[in-house]
Amino acid sequence: MNKLFEAISNVFRIPDLRKRVGFTFLMLAIYRLGSFIPTPGINVVRWQDFLQRQNGSIFGFFDLFAGGNIRRLSIFALGIMPYITASIILQLLTVVVPTLEKLQKEGELGRRKITQWTRYLTVGLGIAQSFGISMGLQGMSDNIVINPGIGFILLTILSLTTGTAFIMWLGEQITERGIGNGMSLIIFTGIVVGVPAAIGNLYTNVFVTHEWSVLTLAIVLVMMVSVVAFIVLVELGERRIPVQYAKRVVGRRVMGGQSTHMPLKVNAGGVIPVIFASSMLAFPQTAANIPFVRNNAWISNTLATIRHGEPLYVLLFIALIVFFCFFYVSIIFNPTEAADNMRKYGGFIPGIRPGRSTSDYMNTILTRITFVGAIYLSILCLIPDVMISGIHLQHLPLIGDAIDKTFPRFILEGLNVQFYFGGTSLLIVVGVAMDTVNQIEAQLIMRHYEGFTPRAGRIRGRRSS
Repeated sequence: MNKLFEAISNVFRIPDLRKRVGFTFLMLAIYRLGSFIPTPGINVVRWQDFLQRQNGSIFGFFDLFAGGNIRRLSIFALGIMPYITASIILQLLTVVVPTLEKLQKEGELGRRKITQWTRYLTVGLGIAQSFGISMGLQGMSDNIVINPGIGFILLTILSLTTGTAFIMWLGEQITERGIGNGMSLIIFTGIVVGVPAAIGNLYTNVFVTHEWSVLTLAIVLVMMVSVVAFIVLVELGERRIPVQYAKRVVGRRVMGGQSTHMPLKVNAGGVIPVIFASSMLAFPQTAANIPFVRNNAWISNTLATIRHGEPLYVLLFIALIVFFCFFYVSIIFNPTEAADNMRKYGGFIPGIRPGRSTSDYMNTILTRITFVGAIYLSILCLIPDVMISGIHLQHLPLIGDAIDKTFPRFILEGLNVQFYFGGTSLLIVVGVAMDTVNQIEAQLIMRHYEGFTPRAGRIRGRRSS
């Protein structure tokens, strides 16, 4: 504990690091301040009443990344999602567009060009999404729009698109002049702002309304700590492939001859597969609220089978996570290209022939650890769902009645946990926190101070000696 406090104090002893941390907090404070500026021309009370009836739809999923801005319909309602979408689109296009693939290999200059195109695409997506939102709000029968018309449409497009562009600018400023990844920290901030309210709900349920017992609270807290520890363990996990470089004579010098390793992360895709899978399964619940779909008995009954907590929903959710894990990893890592680069520089894996055999070997290992990572993401997302709403196995045909009589109620109906306890949100919070701490630790070690963790070494700083 003393080591932790000493590391924190060292952060504020270094002028440059102190300025970076202060700048990051300032930018995040500006982001939170803008989250309370409502979009002009909207009746916020009626909008929140509408969202109460849309529980489980895609609105709630996007509101997670917008930090409650969709619930308040602020000028930051689009959040960072247009930027994330634009980044993913350009990343996918690098596989099929030779120009983007060439830029990606040009280093810093190519990265800047891709970043510039990402900004333009973000603004374009913001305009398209804000136009769709303005038209959708005008078409509702809840009288959410105070003064419908072309003026409202243009004002909404201007407000929401400008808000998205400003959030993008804040994120880039944090990345460049602050500490950590700006976009990730903005999402992180949007999630953790709900923690105080969640703690208040826990206190109310246990000590005021007595809906929960102390044992239930203890189970929830133990599960939270266990899930966080599980995330840290897997996120740090990697499969290290040993690589040996042969000696080469260049002029009068002998080059190479060293042994190293190629790290392959267990969860290389991060939270991207979960975002894709969740968004795809949220669309049917959003479509279920359309009058045509709601009035059609066959379509509405079909969509009811893939509602949150239903067995078919769980099955599709796991299948989509596995699919997107393999899909995303296949984009960011090419075993054939890695094997060719290794052979080009005189490297080889001990016991494996260079070329095709090396590529097949890496592909086999990558397939195994990607499958493990997909199962990890599935478990991580299903544990909170089981605690919140359970898995309605009693709705299965033929065996539903037997399951309803024998299975515990907390598995079938959940604990009705009113807490900010989603697998996606925990994964983002823990992942961003670990990345930010690692960057601060790297800054401390670079300036000969001790870091936060034991692996940082026992480098003594000038003040501590």
